[in-house]
Amino acid sequence: MDCTHWKIAACRHATHMTSIGIIALAAWTPAARAQAPVDRANPLVGTAPLDRPEWIGNAPPAGEPLYSGMTSPGARLPHSSVEAAPVNVNVELSYPWGVPTPYYYTNPTMIGFTGGGGPTYGARAQPILMPVVGDWTVPPVYTEAYYDKAQETASPGYYSVFLNSFQTRAELTATQWTSLMRFTFPETRRAHLILNLSGRGGTVEIVGDHVVRGMAAGPREEDVRDGRYFVAEFSRPFATHGTFRKAPGTNRGYGIGDKDVQPGAERIEGQFAGAYLDFATRKGEAVLVKMAHGTSYAEAEQRLRAESPGWDFDGVRANARAAWAGLLDRVQVSGGTPKQQMLFYSTLFQSFASPRLVARKGERFTDAKGQVQAAGYDRYGPVPFWDTGRNQIVLLELMEPEVVQDIMRSELDMARERGFMNTSFHGDNAVFLYLGAMKRGIAFDYAAAYEYLRRNATDPKGPRDYLAEYDRQGWIADEVPPGNPSPPYAGGKAGAATTLEYAWDDAAMADLAARLGHKDDAARFARRALNYRNVFDPTIGFVRGRTADGKWITRFDPAEPYYNFMMKEASGWSTLWLAPQDVQGMINELGGRAAFNAKLDAFFATPYAPKGICRDCTGVIGQFVQGNQPDQHAPYLYAWSGQPWKTQALVRQVLEQLYGSDASGYGYPGMDDQGATSSWYVMSALGFYPVDPSSDVYVLGSPIFDQSTLKMGNGKVLEIVARNNSAANRYIQSATLNGRPWTRPWFRHADVANGARLVLTMGPKPNPAWGSSPADAPPSLSRP
Repeated sequence: MDCTHWKIAACRHATHMTSIGIIALAAWTPAARAQAPVDRANPLVGTAPLDRPEWIGNAPPAGEPLYSGMTSPGARLPHSSVEAAPVNVNVELSYPWGVPTPYYYTNPTMIGFTGGGGPTYGARAQPILMPVVGDWTVPPVYTEAYYDKAQETASPGYYSVFLNSFQTRAELTATQWTSLMRFTFPETRRAHLILNLSGRGGTVEIVGDHVVRGMAAGPREEDVRDGRYFVAEFSRPFATHGTFRKAPGTNRGYGIGDKDVQPGAERIEGQFAGAYLDFATRKGEAVLVKMAHGTSYAEAEQRLRAESPGWDFDGVRANARAAWAGLLDRVQVSGGTPKQQMLFYSTLFQSFASPRLVARKGERFTDAKGQVQAAGYDRYGPVPFWDTGRNQIVLLELMEPEVVQDIMRSELDMARERGFMNTSFHGDNAVFLYLGAMKRGIAFDYAAAYEYLRRNATDPKGPRDYLAEYDRQGWIADEVPPGNPSPPYAGGKAGAATTLEYAWDDAAMADLAARLGHKDDAARFARRALNYRNVFDPTIGFVRGRTADGKWITRFDPAEPYYNFMMKEASGWSTLWLAPQDVQGMINELGGRAAFNAKLDAFFATPYAPKGICRDCTGVIGQFVQGNQPDQHAPYLYAWSGQPWKTQALVRQVLEQLYGSDASGYGYPGMDDQGATSSWYVMSALGFYPVDPSSDVYVLGSPIFDQSTLKMGNGKVLEIVARNNSAANRYIQSATLNGRPWTRPWFRHADVANGARLVLTMGPKPNPAWGSSPADAPPSLSRP
């Protein structure tokens, strides 16, 4: 093994993996398991990658880390504005746009703790604070520390770790706008807290002997919206202090050198600006730090006074736990294994990472035009619609309709400020939020939202790339570059995938327009909803790209993934199923139920062995990729084709193999993308999934729990009972809903909105008679 650069950490860590597995397994024993849902959630879940080669999929270059869920184990509240998080990331993905995360489970050294930025942007959050004992400017002390996995704990609203190198314990908790850190040092006259702004730099100023404040530079919109200014207050006066110019925490073990330190200095600005604060401590003595961010120093200070006026760390921790308990308690499960219950509540916890609260009603915030104003309601940040719009937003509609109302208000006001509705990536999926909420009975001014949704869908100057081309010819063409490059070529227009996304969006637009009385618009969007057919090549049975003259792009291998050429972060296999609005239409295109089932069977059976690298293509079963959004709904498509028992088996397989199956027990199939991959687990573990989030239909899978109760946002309870349930008994034999026989492998929201009891009788073998009739298939745009 080549132990150079970051790989040194991997080499050192390899010897500890067995003990890590023992530590993780100990947390799942019945004696260790607490009964309250909040105590069963472990925020470390999602921070590790899978470790079975046959399930990983992506084979990165030597020395490149695998994708984890890229979640954070830090302390935060639901939809948190800030997060107190550990930072141990000492690797960079081999391409410059790698998604940052503050923490990667397999890294054995810590470089600091951050108190701002929230779980989505943790690795970018500034400043980073690191407790150090000894001379941190020269070898061998540095400012990184090995930490003890056996003494690392995380729970909702709290994180703790023991830094072996410095014999110091770090503990983190948070309020909505402030973070609170407690560092318990050994007896020493050389205890330090190193505050580092990293490469982007900014300004750091030491004010008196208790306060450090500064401004973190950053070009991103989130930096402006969250507030670049920070104020950190310390519970003890500094014995001495100073500034430095060069970042000490590089995780390659470099000290910064005496020449880079300015003892006694109180202000520094520019790249790698930082400050050091010195203390003398007795054994077990703690230094506490509370930090807030704002659009000005005054706002950051006001947030500290309002939310953290004292130094009651344990009280703040208890309040954070209570906030999470109130949310997680809404879902109660029994049965399954202790590990499955841990994974369930952990993924439920991670599902509330997004969107982030920007300002409570009455608080000031920076709007999309850069103007500071007072919020008239709880204002949230942008929804990553391509990610969470497919599933997580439905979970919020079920559990937090009052939050969804404010999310819709936020998105509508951002549209008013920008001129267009927010979108993300290469789809235009905001309509899923509004139509899905309407169908679930959430009150809102949908006519006002429709104005901007329609503008997105019809104005070529808006966020839908290549809209004029799509509207004119019914598909988006791709240009074949010289050499018809090998995958994963990142150029191009993702023409086939974007066409599919827009057609899906248009189906939702047609439905919304019809409900609001816009008949002409409804007819126009309904025609465009079938544009997915224009990129389906019946001669090969796959979706693929077309050139501007309508010809199919040749040298096409459906197993090869692309980043922007024809497909988007996916292969032709994964992209084929991206027409959830018209699954029956897909069945027709592929030649009927038998042909569709054969194709779907091949999808899950054909080994994943592409020649090109797709870093997002992780967590695989055959060609199916659970670690990215394009085909996460695919296991549920058998409900339309008369073989729902295959959905039941596949859902169980995904839940068992691709979540927590690594040595740590915390692995994810791929990036969580702000709660999307977590929400898939939550709903699938309960036994249902929204294949089309703009619809009010939930497709049944196979629940892993004997009984679950979901207290919905309207106060009503959905109870799901799985009789004779076990790891082997994963197939539905029969079902009743509210005491009536139920033969459909799906149900509508209206069926459960006023409370319901769904009883599934499970068995070890499929029942081909249940749910297989064409009359029992979920709704679709097309007919057989």
